[in-house]
Amino acid sequence: MMQQTQSKLKYLLASALISVFAFSATAQTKLPVKQLSAGIYVIHAEVAATDAERQQGLMMRTKMANSEGMIFDFGAPATVCMWMKNTLIPLSVAFIDADGRIVNIEDMQPETTDSHCAKRVVLYALEMNQGWFKQKNIKPGSKIEGLPLK
Repeated sequence: MMQQTQSKLKYLLASALISVFAFSATAQTKLPVKQLSAGIYVIHAEVAATDAERQQGLMMRTKMANSEGMIFDFGAPATVCMWMKNTLIPLSVAFIDADGRIVNIEDMQPETTDSHCAKRVVLYALEMNQGWFKQKNIKPGSKIEGLPLK
């Protein structure tokens, strides 16, 4: 009986360790941060500049501070769409052209695969907590400063 209990304990311990390692493999570490601004508002934006970083985005995050966000740098002007697969927090995305001007802003719901697209070719997309742009009265045509303009 004691041997069966020890075997069960070893099995449970091994299962728990596997779960911890699996969770840490999916938990995302933060990317390098760049300070941007929208008028008087400072944004601390993680920079997603590679394909892998852009694909991961803000997936699996459970919260984000009010002045934090993620800037997606597409490297060249492109027609882009965003979605929220495995993204747990509601976000708003601003699509930004090569001059740093917001083209359009879209609200996105967590864990959906709905496409949210730029209305024209853009160089960047800036994701913030949902409603952040509206709360700050930042609209299409507003300029985002601090971007590495191409």
